[in-house]
Amino acid sequence: MNQRPYTVVLIVPTGVGAAIGGYAGDALPVARAIGQICDRLITHPNVLNGAQLYWNLPNALYVEGYGLDKFAAGCWGLRRVHQNRVGLILDRGIEPDLRLRHLQAADATRATLGLNLTDYVITDTPLKVELRTASSGASWGTIGNPDSLLRAAEVLIHQAKAEAIAVVARFPDDPGSEALEAYRHGRGVDPLAGAEAVISHLIVRTFQVPCAHAPALTPLPLDPDLSPRSAAEELGYTFLPCVLVGLSRAPQFVVKKSNSLSSSFPGDIWAEEVDAVVIPATACGGSALLSFSQLPAQIIAVAENQTAIEVCPEPLGIEAMRVNSYLEALGLLVAHRAGISADALRPSLSSIRCL
Repeated sequence: MNQRPYTVVLIVPTGVGAAIGGYAGDALPVARAIGQICDRLITHPNVLNGAQLYWNLPNALYVEGYGLDKFAAGCWGLRRVHQNRVGLILDRGIEPDLRLRHLQAADATRATLGLNLTDYVITDTPLKVELRTASSGASWGTIGNPDSLLRAAEVLIHQAKAEAIAVVARFPDDPGSEALEAYRHGRGVDPLAGAEAVISHLIVRTFQVPCAHAPALTPLPLDPDLSPRSAAEELGYTFLPCVLVGLSRAPQFVVKKSNSLSSSFPGDIWAEEVDAVVIPATACGGSALLSFSQLPAQIIAVAENQTAIEVCPEPLGIEAMRVNSYLEALGLLVAHRAGISADALRPSLSSIRCL
């Protein structure tokens, strides 16, 4: 008798300064390890993106944050694909030389990796991204011309038949800022991450297609004290390759209509099929986790992955298994998949009691 696929969701929220996953793709080793002990790993670009570095995880589903929220809520399902046709949006605010670097990176993924890209579109006006920091230290941002972004996406979807959208927006350069220096040295919060999420959320919410973002920035001067966790972003002129790789196999969204599953095909994945969710212990207030907490999925909260926010599961009434590290989480996932109670793996086991 075949058991259904064991499915894990790995979440590391964007822009909250996670000790693991708050830098340049530094949660990829966690994703690779979890991918070895589950049949399906559902995670998001913040976990899998590493600028010019990426890793092929055949059983991983690359799901943008807003899409992950809708999936967790049961509104959208996920449908695997062999390959997406990826459309590329470039911000009109990107300087000509920097734009050419990104176009060359896109062509390189076509020639070297065999990705299927459409012709690109330049927004009709500069997007004018502005960065913000919340009192907690978490990063966020705004777009001055969101309509221009949506018009460009509409052209790619309807005229170029794009099935996924990559966006490159010009972000403000601030090489001397304390926040950037702290990030480069492995401390503090990624100052760009929150604004990046705003861009991709807007397209996914409007068009229900996979989307991810890569910022365009002037290369920074060399720093001999650079943190290894931030180093992937210092390797070249663009962060685009990992985004195009992720989107090339990102699942399409299956949108429920009138509470009917008539549009669902065999093999589509729905939130009820998730067996476990792994999350930093202080970042449990997101929409996706609140939805998963209403389902039978085992929630595993990792204490070691500290963040800039303090939203623990217990005050929210969320039942979670607390572990210290991702190494401990891996052991718990192995036991959970095998149907073994974690209590049975401890030296002391109390007797069952009468109700």
